[in-house]
Amino acid sequence: MIIRTATRRDLPAIIALLADEDTVVDPRTVEVDEAYERAFKAIDADERNEMIVLDDGDGTVLGCLQLTYIPGLGRHGQERALIEAVRVRADRRGAGLGRELITWAIERARARACTLVQLTSNKRRTEAHRFYGSLGFVRSHDGFKLSF
Repeated sequence: MIIRTATRRDLPAIIALLADEDTVVDPRTVEVDEAYERAFKAIDADERNEMIVLDDGDGTVLGCLQLTYIPGLGRHGQERALIEAVRVRADRRGAGLGRELITWAIERARARACTLVQLTSNKRRTEAHRFYGSLGFVRSHDGFKLSF
């Protein structure tokens, strides 16, 4: 397995992973429209954002996450890392790939001198909550969202 920064070629596979977490979506059936292109270019160009993929070694994307580094005055000016859009392909779960991916992201944040790694997870994803707990994450806050 290879964990690496995503390239434009990975975009259909990433979109497929994010489209439906319960089934395997064929990346060849995904439409990569202008909005996806624009978002990927913005992530790729921003030194505080990384789109990361877990590659099986021959180019098949089995997992992904976005890692964002946030400067702040809280925590005495220390940077924190935010992990979002975590997915492992439905037919490959339970084999330790998610653990490998999240552990890699934590180490990446630690190497950048972040003092905190945070993430959010949909309240319905109870299996994911157990998984994050097994990695040492604790529930410390309630999150709120306002959609437009």
